[in-house]
Amino acid sequence: MAKTIESFGIPVVHICSIVPISMAVGANRIIPAVGIPYPVGNPGLPKEEELQVRRRIVKKALEALSTDIEEQTVFE
Repeated sequence: MAKTIESFGIPVVHICSIVPISMAVGANRIIPAVGIPYPVGNPGLPKEEELQVRRRIVKKALEALSTDIEEQTVFE
């Protein structure tokens, strides 16, 4: 799906728990997720810490969207 959207000139960020799978399917901008059951958060953390985790991932995704890339890139 991400490759199809990008073919129309719209940048896409793929947040994933298993980076090699994203690489294999051809996602261009990849952000490693927290984990499989909760990719963009950790409900086991206190509320403030969990909010910081979510913000960090969203900021990283926005940075990835605004970055010109030539090949698949994993944003750590």
